[in-house]
Amino acid sequence: MTLPLLLAAAVQAHAAEQGIAEKFGLEPKYIIIQAISFLIVLGVLYKFGIKPTITAMEERATKIGAGLKYAEEMQVKLAASQQESAAMVRKSQVEATRIVEDARKSAKEYVDKQTQEAAAKASDLLTKAQQAIELEQKKMLADARTEIARLVVATTERVLAKKLTDADRAAYNDAASRELTSV
Repeated sequence: MTLPLLLAAAVQAHAAEQGIAEKFGLEPKYIIIQAISFLIVLGVLYKFGIKPTITAMEERATKIGAGLKYAEEMQVKLAASQQESAAMVRKSQVEATRIVEDARKSAKEYVDKQTQEAAAKASDLLTKAQQAIELEQKKMLADARTEIARLVVATTERVLAKKLTDADRAAYNDAASRELTSV
């Protein structure tokens, strides 16, 4: 009894299976044709859509990677150039300080030299002025002696009330000059 029941259940199950496929309109030949069409569409999409998209994405990823690597290299170069420029600025500051110090030293030496030259010129001028004063004083003394001698002779002439000759005058002048020189 079990065998007929099993056969009946198998026939019913097969009938139920055919009922579902017939119920949804599934036929094996259409399923195979649809599978082949799907595979063709999938192949065309892969060749003309997915493969170029993947290639473009890989190229972009390569370019982005190269750009990031280039940016890192540029950052390293920028840091190196900033350090180099900072070193150049420090070197320039040291050089400028040295130049300023040299200029100050040169200016001080120049001022000292000019001061010494001015002092020497002033000393020379003072010496020349003193010599000129001495010469003027000697000249004035000589003129004063001559004038005093003339006045002595004139006074003597009046005191003696007589006219002196040129020879007498010269003699009195010489005598007066000798006396004044000894004073």
